[in-house]
Amino acid sequence: MLRKRVVTALWGVPLVIVAIWFDGPLPWFSLLAAVWGMLAVIEFYRMTAVSKILPLTCFGLVWTLFFIMHPHIRYPNFFMFLTTSAVVLSLILLVTLRQREGAFANWAWLMGGILYVGLLLSFLVALRLEAGRAWLYLALFATFGSDTAAYFIGRAFGRRRLAPRISPGKTWEGAAGGLVGAVIISLLFTLPTPLQLPLGYWQAVSLGLLISIFGQFGDLVESLLKRNTGVKDSGRLMPGHGGLLDRMDSVVFAGVIVYLYYIFIVL
Repeated sequence: MLRKRVVTALWGVPLVIVAIWFDGPLPWFSLLAAVWGMLAVIEFYRMTAVSKILPLTCFGLVWTLFFIMHPHIRYPNFFMFLTTSAVVLSLILLVTLRQREGAFANWAWLMGGILYVGLLLSFLVALRLEAGRAWLYLALFATFGSDTAAYFIGRAFGRRRLAPRISPGKTWEGAAGGLVGAVIISLLFTLPTPLQLPLGYWQAVSLGLLISIFGQFGDLVESLLKRNTGVKDSGRLMPGHGGLLDRMDSVVFAGVIVYLYYIFIVL
């Protein structure tokens, strides 16, 4: 398992780094996020059985893509229009379907996929567009540092279960290790490098703690989803990690926190 995780990271992490780094006529990271989101929401709909209803699946894919890319649209009130159209048009679509049993449960899962994947990924896209590459690197690498430290420290020293009914493998010791890992990575962004951010040491520590805490909650949310839907992994596209939905769980929560921190504290 560990070997597969390392091999996947060796090609996955450089791909993300390159997509974030380069600017150009094509929004490379936005395109990567769009492809990732499309595949992730398909995994979500397979887990929740929405995929059995083709019109709902197609609607979910299109609106997930709209949400991921909406930070590129600068028209006033576009987000309000996008959200309203997702709700209203999906309900109209629901009425036209022949399947009546469990219709609103399917609609709830449909909207859940759009918001969980599309809306949350859009914060990472907005972070790259509005704050720049360094802030997005901070969100991603502090999350990776948290996940990696939590994994190894949990395996070595974990004794007390963090959330046994949701994710039996997670421990308080691993969670504490995750906090330390995220803080260390955050502090690296205060050093005089091309990726230096306007953060004091205590700001970097605080932001690292927030990234780790919310990232670990995102991981637990994904675990709860899998437990509720009766699956072990959301997919098999990332050997050692599961599916794309499994890999984005903590990252998107961290992205929301870093974006809000940038908007309300830094600006």
